[in-house]
Amino acid sequence: MLNLRLICFTLLSLSVSVTAHAEEKRYVSDELNTWVRSGPNDSYRLVGTVNAGEEVTLLQRNEETKYGQIRESNGRTAWIPLAQLSNTPSLRTRVPELESQLKTLTDKLTNIDTTWNQRTAEMQKKVAQSDEVINGLKEENQQLKNQLIVAQKKVNAANVQLDDKQRAIILQWFVYGGGVAGFGLLVGLLLPRMLPRRKKNDRWMN
Repeated sequence: MLNLRLICFTLLSLSVSVTAHAEEKRYVSDELNTWVRSGPNDSYRLVGTVNAGEEVTLLQRNEETKYGQIRESNGRTAWIPLAQLSNTPSLRTRVPELESQLKTLTDKLTNIDTTWNQRTAEMQKKVAQSDEVINGLKEENQQLKNQLIVAQKKVNAANVQLDDKQRAIILQWFVYGGGVAGFGLLVGLLLPRMLPRRKKNDRWMN
């Protein structure tokens, strides 16, 4: 009878120390699988384990024994040390998410690299085309310069020929003019001698 009263007193004291509160999401720590019990301290029997990193629902706390009552995903309720619970998702839960994010970032980087390589190739192609155009313009410019030099030489040669012709024409005019003048002088000298002279007596007779 005394033992029964002691057990009832213990249960009553434990029930008083249990704090009811709103249900909260918690995550089992990332250590090895954790044992859970049927009550809020180590004296209660073990009823099983929960997987490391598993998501559970915290139903209530026992601040005195630092135990919390949880509900697992399969609906089973049990007690577990509060130290074994975490507010953040476990690494086992976050690693796949992080791997997914890493894959997404890797894909983006790959796409960026591909896009950058494509743009670089396009720019290199445009630069090569520009170089070809520039080289073509340089060659054309050089050809025009060569043609200009040839044309200048032809013009100079034509000017020399023109000067020679002009000098020849002037010389011919001098020759012709001198010839005409000489001929006139000669005629002027010879003509009076060729004409018959009139006698002075004839003039007086008339």
